[in-house]
Amino acid sequence: MHKFANVILPLPLPKHFTYQVEDKDVSVLEVGMRVAVPFGKSKVYTGVVAKIHEERPTQYEAKLIEEVLDQSLLVTSYQLKFWSWIASYYMCAEGEVLKAALPSAFLLESETVIELDKSSSIDEHTLDDEEFLIVEALQNQSLLKIQEVMQILEKKAVLPVINRLVKKQAIVVNQELYKQYKPKLITYVKLTSEFKEEAKLNELLEELKNAPKQREVVFTLFSLEAKLKKPIEKKLLAKESSASASTVKSLLDKGVLKSYHLQKDRVNFEGEVKDFNIELNQSQQQAYQEITSHFKNNKVTLLHGITSSGKTEIYIKLIQECIAQNKQVLYLLPEIALTTQLIGRLQKYFGDQVLIYHSKYSVNERVEVYNHVLNNTKGKIVIGARSSIFLPFQKLGLVIVDESHEATFKQYDPAPRYQARDAAVVLASFFKSQLLLGSATPSLESYHNSSSQKYELVELTKRYGNVLPPEIELVDIKDKHKKKKMTGHFSDRLLEEMRVTLGEGKQVILFQNRRGFSPILECNTCGNSPQCPNCDVSLTYHQHNNSLRCHYCGYHMAMQKQCLACGSTDLSTKGFGTEQVETELSSLFPDHNIGRMDLDTTRGKYGYEKIINAFEQRQIDILVGTQMLTKGLDFRNVDLVGVMNADSLLNFPDFRAHERSFQLLLQVAGRAGRTKDRGKVLIQTYNPYHQILQQVSSNNYTAMYEEQMEDRYNFKYPPYYRLIKLTLKGKDYNVLNEASSWLAKALSQAFHPHVLGPEFPPVARIRNEYYKNIIVKIPPKNSIQKTKEYIERVLKSYDSIGNYRKIRVIINVDPY
Repeated sequence: MHKFANVILPLPLPKHFTYQVEDKDVSVLEVGMRVAVPFGKSKVYTGVVAKIHEERPTQYEAKLIEEVLDQSLLVTSYQLKFWSWIASYYMCAEGEVLKAALPSAFLLESETVIELDKSSSIDEHTLDDEEFLIVEALQNQSLLKIQEVMQILEKKAVLPVINRLVKKQAIVVNQELYKQYKPKLITYVKLTSEFKEEAKLNELLEELKNAPKQREVVFTLFSLEAKLKKPIEKKLLAKESSASASTVKSLLDKGVLKSYHLQKDRVNFEGEVKDFNIELNQSQQQAYQEITSHFKNNKVTLLHGITSSGKTEIYIKLIQECIAQNKQVLYLLPEIALTTQLIGRLQKYFGDQVLIYHSKYSVNERVEVYNHVLNNTKGKIVIGARSSIFLPFQKLGLVIVDESHEATFKQYDPAPRYQARDAAVVLASFFKSQLLLGSATPSLESYHNSSSQKYELVELTKRYGNVLPPEIELVDIKDKHKKKKMTGHFSDRLLEEMRVTLGEGKQVILFQNRRGFSPILECNTCGNSPQCPNCDVSLTYHQHNNSLRCHYCGYHMAMQKQCLACGSTDLSTKGFGTEQVETELSSLFPDHNIGRMDLDTTRGKYGYEKIINAFEQRQIDILVGTQMLTKGLDFRNVDLVGVMNADSLLNFPDFRAHERSFQLLLQVAGRAGRTKDRGKVLIQTYNPYHQILQQVSSNNYTAMYEEQMEDRYNFKYPPYYRLIKLTLKGKDYNVLNEASSWLAKALSQAFHPHVLGPEFPPVARIRNEYYKNIIVKIPPKNSIQKTKEYIERVLKSYDSIGNYRKIRVIINVDPY
């Protein structure tokens, strides 16, 4: 009986493909191993085995698995179960989940390559003209790709020719799988064993009298070995003996020294670990006890602790307990900037038990972390951004989702479009592990779940050390403009407070939720402003490189000196971003150091780290930044936070705009006065009487929650109704309109009146593709599964309409 394997391929295919297992592989192949399999005419892909069985596929001939790539499991049964849930819930293919879940080095790339068969001799008289051309080309060049063979023979159907050459044993076809991961190797040196004897060593030192530099290297090696009692790096030896690389090389060439390699982890910790016993204050202790009692009942727990109330200490205590039971911990954070600070704090307590996993890490570093988690070797604590939920945990005991309200836990592109907070709840249920959601401003869904007894709620209402929450003041800039009390974008009130704070040797954070210098360059004569040719947005002016840039597609041009429409030189910029705030500050506070933290300044791997460390070490007095500044960062010396313009947050076409504004403003306010003195927050706005701003200034989460929930109930939005958003995109404007109308009509037949759209989004064209949205609302009594099944049936009918095939449909479940 032949064995078959269902394989998940890294492609958006609705089903698994079945392959036949060769007899020699039957005993070694297991579910969760990677295999190289042929797919299509000349491609080989790396897939993961999802099932092994004896049923031959009926619709197609099963091809043979070419190679088993692993000796042991790379993907656990928990992962396969989790991938299946993600694919089903978020309406995507398991192949797309596979691509998101595994570091790209595991998904080996394939190129079909042919080479001469060196084991046999070729009789050229038996070759026809085409075959001879290929063999001749291979004698000049060791490898040829299929594409290159097509060029040599000037035709596409080259596979029969290659097959004939294989039968004649002239060539071998080799699907060359490029292995991307290379361990980082460090070169170490030691004295060759023959010189370990005293007589030989004295002889050597006598010999080296005429080469004092080489002699110095040998002496340095002795002293380093005695002092460090560990292998000596070649680099270190050269540095300590002040010798050049060539001096060390000549000793290696003489056979006096011997070099060897050891694999070095890229992710390591070299500091000292403190023995610790965290002292919790009374309110922390109470919260900790409540959390542990809820955990005993296996309940998801929401920790609602105001900013600077000491949530992290509670997390550390819980982590300590979990590790004592030899279990793994997943600590999820919404932003890479946050991991920078937290890693330092956790490493003080747990040393190299802490592993870090996020997109700023190289492929090689992610492979190392993946292997450590899979083998449950080094590191029981994983700190990471949303993708770390896909790691191969073996004994997951605790999941902490910090700043759980953050929108960045949602993945938007590419698929799977998952919400990491919700997925973490499912992951924890698979392992029956504890789950804690922490936030100063919980999302309405989480708070609603706690009030309907789905989650347990624990509250921390006092700041650590009984420091008072910051005093929040609203500044009416409409009134300040009238009274001419504005300097650039700064009110006299904000400048006055900044001078006082800086005079006391304290630091200031300024928040402006837009990067660049100015979002619009406008001609004062004709009103024209430069637009992106690929997207429906105006170009943003960036002063640091004097360019106009599109923040959607990256298109850029030089700053214009005259209007592109009428030629006038009377141009002015409208609106302002972090760059402009930084420029104004340089002239207002020339004696102080100013830093900026936004997407433009944090592009490198260590971009966040450099800025955060400089601010912590007080090398920066005033830090200007976008929303990455607001999330859970702990700066001990900040006394004043200024919000440059709160209105840009409030006036947003999104049902979550008010909830998000409240969260963002309260979070940014929480960066002030975190030690002894009470901090101050100034929020500049044109509308100080706006309900949300009033709720922020009085720190009234309950009022905001009740008001927003009433609106959500009236207008049928989450958490009462679930949403599925279908985005259609394509280059043909007219076909897009037709296709979206057809789809909306088909969906309305089952879901009327709960279908919104089709509607153009605020930015309707990006990278020369037009977008249109349809939103399906699912009432609380309706089955989500049946709704999804109906949508999938409608999309099958949609795919059968030839004219609409060029319009892609993207499904986003729980889109906001």
